[in-house]
Amino acid sequence: QVQLMESGGGSVQAGGSLTLSCAASENAYCLAWFRQAPRKEREGIAAINRLSGTSYTDSVKGRFTISRDNAKNILYLQMNNLKPEDTAMYYCAAHKRPDCVGSVRTPSLFDFWGQGTQVTVSS
Repeated sequence: QVQLMESGGGSVQAGGSLTLSCAASENAYCLAWFRQAPRKEREGIAAINRLSGTSYTDSVKGRFTISRDNAKNILYLQMNNLKPEDTAMYYCAAHKRPDCVGSVRTPSLFDFWGQGTQVTVSS
């Protein structure tokens, strides 16, 4: 059982930056960030495997950076040039399957979830 806890959410104006963190109880193979806005489906936005191979959804490419510190079991999401449409609850998630970067499109493949942290971007 991997326990995850996010932090770092908040309110920011458009164009601003935030860094989210997720502390994991163990070094899971695949870690990812998802987000869910009101009345929308949960969306995978970035994933990273233990060797730091990454994938991103198109809407955040060039603005968000996912990274991990394997020694500390911490996952990060650096978010730059934030837009109002980035407003959502952000979740970190983990699984132990071999395919990581491709699995970001499928929330059901992730077995472990944090409680979420809210990000609000005002225009």
